Amino acid sequence: MLVFTDQLGSAVSLQSLPKRIISIVPSQTELLFDLGLDEEIIGITRFCVHPEKWFHPKTRVGGTKQLHLDIIHELGPDLIIANKEENTKEQIEELEKHFPVWISDIKTLKDALSMISSIGEITGTQPAAQKIISLIIKNFGELKPKSKKIKTAYFIWQNPYMAAGGDTFINEMMSHCGFDNVFGHAARYPETQIEELSRKNCQWLLLSSEPFPFKQKHVEELNNQLPGVNILLVDGEMFSWYGSRLIHAPFYFSMLLAEMGKQ
Repeated sequence: MLVFTDQLGSAVSLQSLPKRIISIVPSQTELLFDLGLDEEIIGITRFCVHPEKWFHPKTRVGGTKQLHLDIIHELGPDLIIANKEENTKEQIEELEKHFPVWISDIKTLKDALSMISSIGEITGTQPAAQKIISLIIKNFGELKPKSKKIKTAYFIWQNPYMAAGGDTFINEMMSHCGFDNVFGHAARYPETQIEELSRKNCQWLLLSSEPFPFKQKHVEELNNQLPGVNILLVDGEMFSWYGSRLIHAPFYFSMLLAEMGKQ
């Protein structure tokens, strides 16, 4: 019997290293691919768009918050990899009655690195996991944030507008760029209105590509409502995916900062 501890402090017991894994977290699905677990992954969600080569061949088990429990039971996994925020508590508790479920809980870069290490351990891919961790640490070490803090808001949703608060992984990535999150004192993803950005003296507004797919038309609409505020579309995966995509995030942030410097 192998016993592992997830990021909620729960013990996860396995008879042996898993051979039938279902991932219900997109960024962790990509991590499992980069760990070389092609044969072991038997199920993913419809939002697990990376890697593309897995999207059609792998069985899809619903959305992250609307899992098809019947399909999961049919697949018979020996491990499910989940996340506290991205999955629904009630569904996870139901799955835990039948299968081992390892749950991540990530708000900081340190949490993400710990998750990668732990998943490497539970899947028997520690060398690959450590290589990924080393690259992430190296690349973030080379990222040069803005020396002067920029008052910034990061929108994830429209109707109502919702921003990333201070206890989110997005906020952590913003801090690595040198952004001062104007919603940094709020929890999770507070609803807001355009007038509030003006009151907070917001200098930059970042519109994410996910979960709401902001487009150039939204930039133009908001430009009319927020004169004097710089508005930019950003890649939400780089700010919110906490798996192996973190290897590439610092390079993206550097290009973003350089683009902001031109405006």
